[in-house]
Amino acid sequence: MATERTLSIIKPDATKRNLTGKINAKFEDAGLRIVAQKRIHLTPAQAGKFYEVHAERPFYGELCEFMASGPVVVQVLEGEGAIAKNREVMGATDPSKADAGTVRAEFATSMGENSVHGSDAPETAAEEIAYFFSGLELVG
Repeated sequence: MATERTLSIIKPDATKRNLTGKINAKFEDAGLRIVAQKRIHLTPAQAGKFYEVHAERPFYGELCEFMASGPVVVQVLEGEGAIAKNREVMGATDPSKADAGTVRAEFATSMGENSVHGSDAPETAAEEIAYFFSGLELVG
């Protein structure tokens, strides 16, 4: 399996509860390296642009409002099969269906406030990483 990079976002519900370190420990324990990281507060317009792929979905407005409701930690994770590994560590979007020990099983409060975001494919990862980071900031 090839070394990949993927975008990870620790969402406002998790940063509000000071869970950044606990969540990152799960990624690192799974063999992923954090090669870029910053804490930011998205504007509604920035959240809207990032999630524009969901613009036609009924949850889009609520999602953008939530993502702009407080600070997030955006980061790039790197490792063997990083995209799939990150999604495995995150767990199912619905925390009630997430496997025990995953981020969402342990920390998510609802399907909407599910603590983390992760890229779902190599193409998406490249686009999402470029949205938040310049090449100079990727220092793995």
